[in-house]
Amino acid sequence: MTERLAGHLAPEDQVPQSMEDASPTKWHLAHTTWFFDTFLLQPHLAGYTPPNPTYGYLFNSYYEAVGSRHPRQQRGLVTRPTVSEVSDYRRTIDDAIARLIESVNARQWRMIAPLIKLGIAHEEQHDELLLMDILNLFSHNALRPAFAPYRPASASQAPDIDWVHFEGGIVEIGHDGNGFAFDCEGPRHQALVQPFRLASRLVTNGEWKAFMADGAYQRPELWLSDGWATINQQHWNAPLYWEEIDGAWHAMGLPGLHPVEDAAPVCHVSYYEADAFATWSGKRLPTESEWEIAAKALPPQGNTLGSNLLRPVPAQGPGLQQMFGDVWEWTQSPYVPYPGFKPEAGAVGEYNGKFMSNQIVLRGSSCATTDNHVRSTYRNFFYPDKRWMFAGLRLAEDA
Repeated sequence: MTERLAGHLAPEDQVPQSMEDASPTKWHLAHTTWFFDTFLLQPHLAGYTPPNPTYGYLFNSYYEAVGSRHPRQQRGLVTRPTVSEVSDYRRTIDDAIARLIESVNARQWRMIAPLIKLGIAHEEQHDELLLMDILNLFSHNALRPAFAPYRPASASQAPDIDWVHFEGGIVEIGHDGNGFAFDCEGPRHQALVQPFRLASRLVTNGEWKAFMADGAYQRPELWLSDGWATINQQHWNAPLYWEEIDGAWHAMGLPGLHPVEDAAPVCHVSYYEADAFATWSGKRLPTESEWEIAAKALPPQGNTLGSNLLRPVPAQGPGLQQMFGDVWEWTQSPYVPYPGFKPEAGAVGEYNGKFMSNQIVLRGSSCATTDNHVRSTYRNFFYPDKRWMFAGLRLAEDA
């Protein structure tokens, strides 16, 4: 998958870094390879020697236990190794992983199999990051290049919002341990949830235009204090990637620059903007417990990466729609550990646990999420001012 996504790009596309939060495509290719090199091959394959010891410095992301690393904000300066050399690195590590799998006995396999699964899931997360980052890069290019061709959606109008009622109560949320999940998705535990109602679909671009037309970006009473400070410091007056051309709003996406589709879900909005919209609407954002209760009975499918649309599209039909796919949904829940959570031992324990502060949980998945990452317990998380991910919102209210 990673190679296929990178195959849409020229070598020149794969080196620049558009902002500190983003990383070059070449870095994603190398870092996900370094993960297998560092956490699987070096400790577990007898006689293995890393292809280049300096890669550990260049392509470590945030693992303090593994050693020092190249500054994150300067990843675009790493012109060497070349894109071709990174491809060679990936092939070398793939071959070595195959040798490792062939060489282990049953006891050793039980030890390394969870790390292999984690490495694959980690790379699938970076596939979405790669798409987020290349969109941000292309948005700065006056040619407005498209990552992939525009594909029409099957629906052009969004259904009216219905309010779906849930009784609440003492419920169980979190992953139950069957199948793969990231450590932050568990342990399964009880939560008390009051009766609530959830909007049947996501907030649309057309509804966001009404929010803007009502002067919402100039009305401090709608905003959290930090949000009001942020939109004024950053001069926000619309979602990220929106621009007004000849009096009409357009948005840059992976299929290039196109007119904003009113019926499609709004995308690339921060938590601050989502919260302000909910306040303007007289509603609120759901908690992550509410969202999981609503989603757990639904099939884990939607407009994700496998659909190849690479953009949010309008909802279809009655009932609870778009719980998976299209955009990640902001909740009002802080990203904190569940009761009983313990990080994994060793360096991989830094994967999620140390980020459980000052971030907000998003639920669902997006049009850029790998299909097998779609599950009701998945906890995505970002700082409340971030907008370059495929993030939107669904409204909720007390019953």
